[in-house]
Amino acid sequence: MLAAIGGQNMHHLYMRSIAVVLALLFIPFPVPAQNNQETFKVRIAPVSRDVAMQKVVAGLGSATATLSGSKLTVTGTFEGLPSPATAARIHHGLTTGVRGSPFLDLTVTKAPKGTISGSFDLTPEQVQYLKQGKLYIQIDSEKAPDGTLWGWLLK
Repeated sequence: MLAAIGGQNMHHLYMRSIAVVLALLFIPFPVPAQNNQETFKVRIAPVSRDVAMQKVVAGLGSATATLSGSKLTVTGTFEGLPSPATAARIHHGLTTGVRGSPFLDLTVTKAPKGTISGSFDLTPEQVQYLKQGKLYIQIDSEKAPDGTLWGWLLK
């Protein structure tokens, strides 16, 4: 009889152990936050505004823009400008391919070949412009102060 009672207790203890183990499997444990970075590629190329500008607009480049939360970090290179770069900025166009106003200054090498870079905290509205393809980089030069190279920040 004691063996039967002991067997029932052991069975009961075994079943409780299984229940506890199963319950632990369904407890949510904290998982490290997902990396919410988005990367945008930029192909920087000449854009002449008119026939006269074709002689002073040349070169090429590329850049990468990384959005982490609302922080945008841009790094890139360019080469082949017919005159030294004077400025590089991020502009907001009305839509992809349409010129717009500058709103962020990038650091740029003041030479025909070099780098661009910058890191910025964007407003929620600017983040939306970025995701909609409305932001572009423009590099100005001595011979083309209204823009030698352009490149849209696209996925």
